[in-house]
Amino acid sequence: MKMRMPSIPLITVDPYFSVWTDDINGKPTTHWTAAENNIIGYVNVDGEILRFLGDDDNCKKMNVASIDADTFSTTAVYEDAGIRLTAKFTSPMLVTDLYYASRPVSYLKLSYESIDGKEHKVNAKIYVTEELVLNKANEGKAWSEDVCIDGLSCVKIGSGDQKILWRSGDDVRIDWGYCYLAAEGEAKTGNAVIENLYSVYAEAEIEKEKLFLFAYDDIDSMVYFGENLKAYWKNDGKTIEEAISEAANEYDELLSKCNAFSDKLIAEATAKGTEKYAEMLTLAYRQVMAAHKLVVDKDGNNLYISKECFSNGCAATVDVTYPSAPMYLLYNTELLKGMLRPIFRYATSDAWEFDFAPHDVGQYPLVNGQVYAENRLEYQMPVEECGNMIILVSAICKADNDYSFARDNFDILEKWSKYLVKYGRDPEHQLCTDDFAGHLAHNCNLSLKAIMGLAGFADILKNLGKETESDELMAIAKDYAGSFLKNAENEDGSYRLAYDRPGTFSLKYNSVWDKIWKTDIFPAEFFRKEIERYKKEALPYGVPLDSREKYTKSDWLIWVATLADSKDDFEFFASLLWKAYDTMRTRVPMTDWYYADTSEMVGFRHRTVQGGLFIRLMLD
Repeated sequence: MKMRMPSIPLITVDPYFSVWTDDINGKPTTHWTAAENNIIGYVNVDGEILRFLGDDDNCKKMNVASIDADTFSTTAVYEDAGIRLTAKFTSPMLVTDLYYASRPVSYLKLSYESIDGKEHKVNAKIYVTEELVLNKANEGKAWSEDVCIDGLSCVKIGSGDQKILWRSGDDVRIDWGYCYLAAEGEAKTGNAVIENLYSVYAEAEIEKEKLFLFAYDDIDSMVYFGENLKAYWKNDGKTIEEAISEAANEYDELLSKCNAFSDKLIAEATAKGTEKYAEMLTLAYRQVMAAHKLVVDKDGNNLYISKECFSNGCAATVDVTYPSAPMYLLYNTELLKGMLRPIFRYATSDAWEFDFAPHDVGQYPLVNGQVYAENRLEYQMPVEECGNMIILVSAICKADNDYSFARDNFDILEKWSKYLVKYGRDPEHQLCTDDFAGHLAHNCNLSLKAIMGLAGFADILKNLGKETESDELMAIAKDYAGSFLKNAENEDGSYRLAYDRPGTFSLKYNSVWDKIWKTDIFPAEFFRKEIERYKKEALPYGVPLDSREKYTKSDWLIWVATLADSKDDFEFFASLLWKAYDTMRTRVPMTDWYYADTSEMVGFRHRTVQGGLFIRLMLD
């Protein structure tokens, strides 16, 4: 990867089991929140001890020759003490397979070769510290014990105070359940204090290569309307010990599957975009997967719960699911359905009193009902969330060529479509998904959201045999589009931020569905003029979200780039985003909100919305 990654993924499983670094053996490894989440790795080469992972002031660090990443793996190569050491970190969270998308086991494969022509004896020692099982170091006490698994040497560490699912929050980490460290074959395991942290370790000779495994059993994963739910991987009663053993036995086969997926993704992204675009997708993939948790409710329904990372910690947020959707529409719509099921359950319950769609269903990992803005009416996003839900369901049905998901939720979708008919032509003073920008009346993007939502529901009606109603609704969508084109047009032919603000602009990301669905609601000239305006407004690292500020959003930047007919134009916009990540001084998992003139992060990190970067792949 040519990009200087803003943060390097090492273990990427879910919002809690997460390890990153921006200096692989010069700083402590961290959680995505930037809190220290220390894993420390050493090699002993003929008696000389060198550090290849994490931080320890008392030990010399190995010379890093290269660091590279693909969709599932990060590979670091070191050259020191006469050997070339390769450390390959893999989190095989395959989006195409629900079991692997859930199983909380991540790999580290160590191998070496001599580069000085001599024979060497090489041992590796890996420490997992208490920071992986406590919210913060010394916040409680951890304990450990050896674990018996055939063919492996294993030890686990956990908090001594196991309060399962006892709190929610954003900048917090798990302090229940157990983290497991295993080595294939013979190894010494135990506990120790390192860097003033209680830790467990596994130590083994590397006979050319050695496989280590990291796993986390959170016991219960989610509270869902008062009921504790377990992760999907436990469906058949499997234990964490069985999952670890299974993972060890299938490393080569699973890595081959991951490599095949990664190679195909990179090839397609390069063909439809550029090499830089492909790099951004490979970096985004693990982040998107690891900001979700797959659980199963008491009725056997799959629920794929997102965490709104470094925003407010909301769970199953609709306007986070919306930009995340392209990756799941491409690879596995069942996971996208799992994002929407909690919204449908909540919105059809007596607890939800409004005639529009909710924003969220809780704060991770407590999914008991909306928490955003304490349900105050003035802070809801009625047009935004109604449009999002209808567009997403229509997109799922199109992708599956099966409209049963819409049929199962028809009544509430119809209710929301009527809301869009009533308020979508010229939305009132309300929030949209970019709520950090504040309320805005006559928001052109909200009007576009409503228009595409109505077009989406018209498609649902048609495929459910309601052709007359479909034609009527599509006529309304086209009428609203005509009103938009007339009332939002600037003198230069581009379109405004709001109907009453001549000369302004905004990224019209919601119109992308017209291109993808080929509904032809908007003329080609609309897209051409918008692309011209975006190129004019471009700053060194992107195009501002709108006329009000110089910040932008990564997801919306790629969505509007997808409006371009010219591959050169797409490359122009995508290269600005790539450059932002390449130069960004704030070293955290990919932010989606940054200043287009400086590349400095405004806020947000590790959010699932980076799944939106995949939208270019949805074009034929």
